[in-house]
Parts: sequence; structure tokens; C-alpha cells
Amino acid sequence: MGPMGKQSPSSLPVPTGGSCLLFLFCLRLGTSCPQSCQCPDHAGAVAVHCSERDLQEIPQDIPANAVLLKLDANRIARVPNGAFQHLSQLRELDLSRNAIETVGPAAFAGLAAGLRLLDLSHNRIRRIPKDALGQLSAKVRLAHNPLHCECALQEALWELKLDPDSVDEIACHSSEQEEYVGKPLIQALDAGVSFCSVQHKTTDVAMLVTMFGWFTMVIAYVVYYVRQNQEDARRHLEYLKSLPSTPAAKDPLSPAP
Repeated sequence: MGPMGKQSPSSLPVPTGGSCLLFLFCLRLGTSCPQSCQCPDHAGAVAVHCSERDLQEIPQDIPANAVLLKLDANRIARVPNGAFQHLSQLRELDLSRNAIETVGPAAFAGLAAGLRLLDLSHNRIRRIPKDALGQLSAKVRLAHNPLHCECALQEALWELKLDPDSVDEIACHSSEQEEYVGKPLIQALDAGVSFCSVQHKTTDVAMLVTMFGWFTMVIAYVVYYVRQNQEDARRHLEYLKSLPSTPAAKDPLSPAP
């Protein structure tokens, strides 16, 4: 018999029947499902529903066997590097209708193999790092973001498989070329527009201006140097002219006058 006030394991109350299943279910939710979210289990696959939960950041305790993660309609402002790196089984990730402005270059690391759909629509994304989405094979939704159409965005889109159902809703909120502001980005790209060529031209002009500036400085220095030497030579000549002249020595072989 154990000490007074303690119970042996065999004497502990154990839930039976339906209460036992409820106990295990509640225990599982309490340890693996983010607070205020729901995590229904279907044949061992977990769907995590965190829609409209007023979340300001991505939860840290998402179950590792989640295949669906809905974080839409919250107040998430950024997607940090490695936010989903432990979710290797994830198939669908919904981050739409948030306030996302910043996407880390390694934000979706670990999701490249299995992810099938990534929804980033209806956010505040202006720029997308090329490496952030380049390794994904998933369909990506980017509609209704204030995108800045530039070379970096064009290069990022070359690596993506955009969702065909929403691709026409991707528009240039601002642009390196003003004539495309407010117009669908895909139409511009399909028409052969290259925002990278604009960047290259700008770089070439900047290099040309810089080289011209250096050339002008060199020419100005040479002109100054030449003029300075001419001035020094003139002053030296005037100095020699101002010296008193001395009579020439008489030659003894010359005839007497």
C-alpha cells in the first residue's frame, strides 16, 4: 500500500466508453491545434481552420500532419522565413484577405514538394522576392494586391504557375512604365512588354552619365594643367626679360677700331 495521500496507478479513475474517446479527442486538440482554431481529423489527415480569428501572426503550433491550412480573413501582416517548414504534408495554404505586406525569401521553405495551391490574393503585397515562390509547383493566386510592376516581379512570375482562374485579375498598381498602371499584368507580358529592359536601359543611362561625368572631370583637369603651365612659363619669361642685360666680353683677336 502506498503512502497516505497518494494513489497507485491502478487506483486512478479511467474514463470508460464514450467518455474515454471524448477525453482523448479533447486531449489531442488541446496539445496540437492552435488556440481558437479547429482541427478536424479525416482518416489521419488534419485540416486546420483558422479563418476570421483576428490573428496578427501565423500560429506556431500547427499540427505537422496538416494537409489544409486556412488562415484567411485575419490581420496577418507578414510571412516570415520558415513559417511552414515543418508542414511537409501540406497541400493547400490559404492566406487570402489578410494585410500581408512582406514575404520573406524563405517564407515557404519546406512546401515545394507537396503544396498544390497557395492563395495570397486580397493582400497588400507590392513586391515578391524571386526566391520566395520560385521553388513551388503549386498554383499561386496573387489577384488584388497592389503590385509594383518591375523587373523583379516579372522574373518572379516567370518561375510561378499562376492560377488560371484569377490570373487576369493581377494588375499593376504602380509600374516602371506609367502606361501600364491599372492594367492587367498578364496582358502586358503577353504583348511582349519587358520591365527588365526598362531597368537595363535605366542602368545603361546611369552608367553613361557617370562615365561622361568622369570624362568631363579629366578634360577639365587637363585644361587646367595646361593653362597653369602656360601661365608659369609666361611669368618665367617675363622674369628673364626683366633682368638687366650685361655687356658682352671683348674678343682679344678682334681688330682694334
